[in-house]
Amino acid sequence: MTRVAAIDCGTNSIRLLVADADPATGELVELDRRMEIVRLGQGVDRTGRLAPEALERTFAACRQYATVIKEHGAQRLRFVATSASRDAENRDDFVRGVLEILGVEPEVISGDQEAEFSFTGATKELAGRDHLAQPYLVVDIGGGSTEFVVGDDHVRAARSVDIGCVRMTERHLVHDGAVTDPPTDAQVAAIRADIDAALDLAEESVPLTGAATLVGLAGTVTTVAAIALGLDAYDSEAIHHSRISFEQVQEITGRLLGSTHAERAAMGAMHPGRVDVITSGALILLAVMERTGAREVVVSEHDILDGIGWSIA
Repeated sequence: MTRVAAIDCGTNSIRLLVADADPATGELVELDRRMEIVRLGQGVDRTGRLAPEALERTFAACRQYATVIKEHGAQRLRFVATSASRDAENRDDFVRGVLEILGVEPEVISGDQEAEFSFTGATKELAGRDHLAQPYLVVDIGGGSTEFVVGDDHVRAARSVDIGCVRMTERHLVHDGAVTDPPTDAQVAAIRADIDAALDLAEESVPLTGAATLVGLAGTVTTVAAIALGLDAYDSEAIHHSRISFEQVQEITGRLLGSTHAERAAMGAMHPGRVDVITSGALILLAVMERTGAREVVVSEHDILDGIGWSIA
């Protein structure tokens, strides 16, 4: 057994997994899994830089995680940073801060590496499940980018495209510093146009219609699943490997499009940090299901964090 710690720092959230990994049995025993919404990508699409307040929120979460990692006695730590820090001009400030707090440099990985970790984390435990046929199409809807990966026992093709719940919200729904609530038809059409163009790009590398099972990852998908399941509070065990139909995603997306901030915040399983960006995320998920023809999405709570954990085990 090797005790590993994995950190995934994305555009919207920073997450930690501490687990015991046994490569001989293929088992990853979770000891601690947590998330903080830090919105590191705040304004990056517009300014090209990481905002000082976004950096400080992220560093505060890193300090908390450093304590947890020390308490568990993790032997190895890997910190992976994704879309926002890939795009930012001042990413050196981010790298220095993380190194000072955690003692490791964040690896600003490529979209293809991000896709491979996501696929491994999401599908490693699906092997042998007869009711989930291969090949899988894994879709990881993040804050700044979305990864598409198709494969069976191994990755066959992958592509990262620049659509995500935060990026689409900031690009199309923010007016005079506030999110339009609810969005106008023109704003929704603009988001859909960006999504469709990104799906065209993804399809140049990844066959979006040939997979037997669509697997959805990250906060947008798990939140939509929680709403579909009628959960009063977020319950990862109920959400993990749940199956949400196309019709459910369609209905929930329509409900979110017509809702106010207060109505979304009142949904029991809604994280406060997702209230303003969940509508854009749901539009991405719906468009993916329309393009792929998938009748359902299998929701996985295991994702890039688990893939990072396995990479250092």
